Amino acid sequence: MSNLSTGNPILPGYYADPTIKKFGDIYYIYATTDNEMLASGAPTVWYSKDLKNWYNYTMEIPSFTAKPITNFWAPDIVVGNDGKYYLYFGNCEIGCNIYGYVSDTPVGPWKKLNENDEPVISNGYPREGFPSLDAQFFRDTDGKIYSYWGTWVHYNGGYAVGELNSATMKNMMNSKNIPLSQTPEPFEAAYMMKKGNKYILMYSGASCHDETYNVRYSYSDSPYGPFKEGLNNPILSTNEDKTTHGPGHHSVLEDGKDYYIVYHKHDYPMTRGGLARQVCIDKMIFENDSTIAKVITTSSGIGEIVKSNVPENIALNARAAALSYYHLQSLEHDYEYKPDFATDDNNATMWKAGSNALPQDLTVDLGSVKPIKRVMTQFEFASYYYQYTLEYSTDGKNWQLYADKSKNRTSGSPMIDDKNVTARFLKLKVLGTEKTGLYAAVWNIKVYSELFELPLQLENKKSNTEQAAVSSHKMLIDIDVTNEKYGNSFKSLPNKGSLGGVFTKTGDVKISWDKEDKIKALEFVNGALMLDKPVPKTLAWNSSYSVAVWVKNPEVAKEGEFLASWCDRSENNLANSFNALAYNSGHYGAAPHLDGHFDMKYNKVPEQNKWHHIVLTFDGVVEKIYIDGVLDNSQNMMLSSAIKKAKIIIGASDIGENYSGFMASLKMYDYGLTKDEVLNLLKQTAPKATKEPSAK
Repeated sequence: MSNLSTGNPILPGYYADPTIKKFGDIYYIYATTDNEMLASGAPTVWYSKDLKNWYNYTMEIPSFTAKPITNFWAPDIVVGNDGKYYLYFGNCEIGCNIYGYVSDTPVGPWKKLNENDEPVISNGYPREGFPSLDAQFFRDTDGKIYSYWGTWVHYNGGYAVGELNSATMKNMMNSKNIPLSQTPEPFEAAYMMKKGNKYILMYSGASCHDETYNVRYSYSDSPYGPFKEGLNNPILSTNEDKTTHGPGHHSVLEDGKDYYIVYHKHDYPMTRGGLARQVCIDKMIFENDSTIAKVITTSSGIGEIVKSNVPENIALNARAAALSYYHLQSLEHDYEYKPDFATDDNNATMWKAGSNALPQDLTVDLGSVKPIKRVMTQFEFASYYYQYTLEYSTDGKNWQLYADKSKNRTSGSPMIDDKNVTARFLKLKVLGTEKTGLYAAVWNIKVYSELFELPLQLENKKSNTEQAAVSSHKMLIDIDVTNEKYGNSFKSLPNKGSLGGVFTKTGDVKISWDKEDKIKALEFVNGALMLDKPVPKTLAWNSSYSVAVWVKNPEVAKEGEFLASWCDRSENNLANSFNALAYNSGHYGAAPHLDGHFDMKYNKVPEQNKWHHIVLTFDGVVEKIYIDGVLDNSQNMMLSSAIKKAKIIIGASDIGENYSGFMASLKMYDYGLTKDEVLNLLKQTAPKATKEPSAK
């Protein structure tokens, strides 16, 4: 990875499926907010006057009549004949449909096109079973507006095309499917544009979860086809050094005779599942009206094609120091989120604190005393608030307050703080976050000696959410049956961990003696233990946790076999909002997250009918599974654990999926155990042989 100041990615954060538009003298990017609940973050728009300095705004979208809107996928926007702005996006909460909204401005406030939540493009249209997602709209030179849509189209017979009723802007006409043969190797994300008299149908192929994702195109003399495959396919794909990894789902910006492709690629180090994507822009060249050259992806981007009114950032490449910084060490990566990454003006890199403990601080040294009038801070997540203070100093010893956002409840990127001072040092102290387990992390901090005009100057609505709970750094759950009586007559077990409470038995669980190894243990046949205390808030969202168990599984199944569960899979029905510990040989054998693209299996399944110490640990960045003190698998993760209605269950999941075997002990923590702590626990808690219980 290059750590130089770059133009790509162009947005500081995780966004995908970008649609770029220019209305007046302002550029807008509408996108899927990524890296939470299967790409189901807030409905945001980014805006800029110079294609370099971008500002984030969370749009207020009226919810469905029956429920709030979670999925805001692949948005697109069209100006109607009435001059109003029409926003469309995909959602799979009431069937996979495209919904429409209207506003007098490009950023809202938005009003439903159909008060009864009737979609503009419904699931199963124009053919039964067809999933209506990823709609992009195209206004032809004759004024007609067409839409192209479809996802998983290699399973569903090809993309769809139809004409939008420009009188109502809320229903389709003359829709049909485009035969698969006309768009070879498709997956999703159709995008139509016109070059001369040729209709260029671009689309994404392969899988968005890995490096195979790419952009391809076909062309025609008509918006309906037939389409013929273009040359040079794929025109956009993972480059040789993998700095552009899995690029796709794009839109195109036309600027005079120049064309720019705006697309997403995977973050680095890559988050598991490939849904922590970032938006990039590069030049796209037509060889003729029906031929696109292969796109050369860059970290530098497109340079300054629009004159900027933003003055010099006097913190660019300034020295930075922090209380701590995160060193990512896993089976795949060895990477440091260094303090200097906060001053490199590079949206691919960030400073991240060494742990999700708070407070954390970052100090920037400008090199000499300079006038400061504005500080702009781009935190890791634009849609969630961070509570912080900024202090300034001329000598690094005596500090004065620059900005007090210690009680801040408003999200945004950048966070803008203005004050006229002279200083050499600036200190950012991160005190709290909106979501549990979010790190103090900054893409960029920029400092200016003069004020400048901000486009639109929108401010997000204040959040009603209380500041997130911080880890208690304690053992929450401690189950040990050493002193319990043998047999199945028990009805409950005490939790000896800090959370307290009692585990109630359901189904067939008994305290047994493993004759082979002479170990006293719980034996799960078809039952579970459920705690009578609510799941603590310190285990919500992206919280750190560890679960450590001594178990002996007589026969390892291919699925099920849950050892512990503490999340509710039905609250959001989305990957990463559920997590648990399992012991099976399937794709989610170690850590289930409701989607095979995110689940973590055992690389080497613990041998059946033997005692093993299994530890699943997550520090807010990396999830790791240890078997008998040895790291077996790891993956970068971002969780959004749903705990509101969940129960802590031992020996089963929230829908059953029972464990069938022995468990000598279980301990659960609201922090991530280090490798040394795992090894110490292995030694300290190893079950000891006992005498055979006397016959009753």
